[in-house]
Amino acid sequence: MPELVIVVIVVVVALAFDFTNGFHDTANAMAPSVATGALKPKPAVALSASLNLVGAFLSIEVARTVGSGIVDLAGVDGEQLMLIVLCGLTGAIVWNVLTWLFGLPSSSSHALFGGLIGATMAALGVSGVLWGGVSQKILIPALFAPVIAGLVAFVGTWLVHRVTRGIGERAARRSFRWGQIGAASLMSLAHGTNDAQKTMGVIFLALVAHGSLDPDADMPLWVRISCALAIALGTYTGGWRVIRTLGKGIVDISPRQGMSADFSSASIILTSSHLGLPLSTTHVASGSVIGSGLARDDVKVRWSVARRMLIAWIITLPAAGAVGAACLLISGLFSHFWGAVVVTTILLVACTIMWLRSRLSPIGHHNVTDEWEQPKAERKREIDRELSAVASGVASVSRPRKRKKLGRGGRKREQ
Repeated sequence: MPELVIVVIVVVVALAFDFTNGFHDTANAMAPSVATGALKPKPAVALSASLNLVGAFLSIEVARTVGSGIVDLAGVDGEQLMLIVLCGLTGAIVWNVLTWLFGLPSSSSHALFGGLIGATMAALGVSGVLWGGVSQKILIPALFAPVIAGLVAFVGTWLVHRVTRGIGERAARRSFRWGQIGAASLMSLAHGTNDAQKTMGVIFLALVAHGSLDPDADMPLWVRISCALAIALGTYTGGWRVIRTLGKGIVDISPRQGMSADFSSASIILTSSHLGLPLSTTHVASGSVIGSGLARDDVKVRWSVARRMLIAWIITLPAAGAVGAACLLISGLFSHFWGAVVVTTILLVACTIMWLRSRLSPIGHHNVTDEWEQPKAERKREIDRELSAVASGVASVSRPRKRKKLGRGGRKREQ
């Protein structure tokens, strides 16, 4: 009986992670379209949710990677493995909600893998992690995916601007609107094929640990349906804080940029899903947005925002891993059953506190497209630089010019 309760808790928490993955990563597909006005905020998240639901049924290659390529299952007790999965999910959810609170486009995928790795190391030591799978299927794609996405988006944006340079901005908004909607739809479909699979893999891992499934069994249909519904529902709630950062904070996206960025992201993610690579859609989408911004001379990339985002990327794995390891150590103070209850309680309390904190500065569909405001310190530095430039210019203009006496030729020489 305790084993059954633990596996139920793990499945519910895994679906909760899937929900946070949905609302955290809505921005990856819809931020450009919302920022340019190609889609209104609420219809955008509804469209994205529908296509995430469809995409979740198109492939299970990524689910197989998550279910068998991270943790060494040999010789692990069933209840212990379920606790590892639960603590890993807790680390991932806490990091997802925390970065959502600050509006940072962080990777839900890396949060999940970081949580699982941290919990596994705390329980089984370093040897419990399949490091070959981690490096080949997580770390290497994490390094190259945003760079490749940025290059593809850069070239695509440059070509689109080159071909359509005679079209005015107002006409471009009308002409590229349907292109943006199509690109965003493809991106949402790609997101479903990649991110929903990760939760399927985690639930599969828990069911194997419980003994309900054989490691070589097919993915149960109820797992696929429940994960698809969870990520679609999370997407529909609209992670407005992250949408605002990705759509307005990094660059001011034009319709041409938005279409190029979404098409480049979707093509890369669909390819990775076919190959079974659990790619970070956040890294790909962010790299595409930055690459599309760099392709235009008249667009300013806000590197201060990009820098904060990069820092979040770097610390995602260790931060989620630290939370997962801490939860595993806390659960070890109790029996497996009560350890699972305590960890779940910690998760609920932490998420509630962060949600209440978010209500102090609410962001929703009503203000997600407002103009981006720089932090006070950054704005003050820019104003100081502008004032300094103006002051030096005024000083150079008002400085009297010295005249020398007449030279031999009788001409005045100025200095």
